This record gives sequence, C-alpha cells and structure tokens, in this order.
Amino acid sequence: MTDNNNGQSINKKNRKRFIRKHGFSILMGLIIVTLFVSPEAKSWTIRQLMRTGLYNVNIEKDMTTLPQMDTGFDFEDEKGNIQNTSSLKGKVVFINFWASWCPPCRAEFPSIETLYSKFKNDNNIFFLMINEDDDRAAGRDYLQNKGYITPMFKTRSVVPANIYNGTLPTTLVLDKKGKVVFRHEGFANYASDDFISQINKLIKE
Repeated sequence: MTDNNNGQSINKKNRKRFIRKHGFSILMGLIIVTLFVSPEAKSWTIRQLMRTGLYNVNIEKDMTTLPQMDTGFDFEDEKGNIQNTSSLKGKVVFINFWASWCPPCRAEFPSIETLYSKFKNDNNIFFLMINEDDDRAAGRDYLQNKGYITPMFKTRSVVPANIYNGTLPTTLVLDKKGKVVFRHEGFANYASDDFISQINKLIKE
C-alpha cells in the first residue's frame, strides 16, 4: 500500500509540474481550437478588435476614388416580392452581403443593427441586407435568435462581380443617383459617429 501511495503521490507531483510548465501553452491551444471551431467565439474576438476603432470606415474617402459600377440586380424580400436595385434610385442604399455561418459577418452585425435602428423610419434610405446562406431558414433563424430587426433579402439574379465577388462580408453604399460611393470587403464598424454623420449627409443631398 505504501508503494501505491508513493506512486500516486509521484504521479500527482508530475502532473502538477507538467501543468506549471506547460499550462500557458495548453491554455493558448484550447483558445485557438475554440476560435477555430466556434463561429461565435471568432466573431466575439473580432468584435473586441473592432472596439479599438481601427475598423471604423469612411464614406468620404471612397467617394473620390471609386469608379462607376453596374449595380443592377434583382432581389426578393421575405414576402416573396421581387424588385431591382434600379427601383431604389432616389434613396441612399446600404447593401451588405452576409451569411450566418460567417464569423466576420456576425462580428459586424451589431453595428449594422445599430445603424438600421437609427434610420429604420427614414424613407430616404433603404437597407438591402443580402443573405448568402444556402438555406434561407438559417439566416432567418440567426436574426431571430439574436433579436435583430434588420430586414433580410435574397438575390434573384446575377450580381455584378464588380460589386460582389463572393467575399463575405461585402458592404456598399449607393447615393440617391445609384452611384457607388462606398465599397468595403471584410468586417467593419458601421455604428461610428462619423459613419452615421456621413449617411445623414448623403440623405440630405
């Protein structure tokens, strides 16, 4: 029994020594695995980076550099109504291509929800949130589970590659004439005071 006790004591000491020596590496490994496996964990991490302000975006910087682009495509709302983006001329249009499985999309969605909440009653702006999930229900369930009220749409024709090439998320802003004044690939913060102010300026033009 004494030998068994000594053996158990030695094993415990070895385990503690191993944990002390390699604990940080084990922890970092678990974090990396979690980030790799969990979209929610990835999006949370990205959201913390966004809070630094490094991912704020600026419409006015893009307005003078973007070439004119073809922005025409058909889209469908949740009720099955189909229309073309050309019918939105006269409004500022915020377009976002997203999917529920996309961590950067999840990360920036709260900022878009904030932006939408500020302008949802303004008829001079239209939020065209294009869901790219293969299953429409997946996108709808994501919005409902998060309590988001931003509307969801699906494309019903080919989208010009110069505005969307498959990169998620991709975001554009069209002015009232239908001209692209902002285009961004990747996640960003759309709830900054500067961005909201620039949207307001476009609405008033």
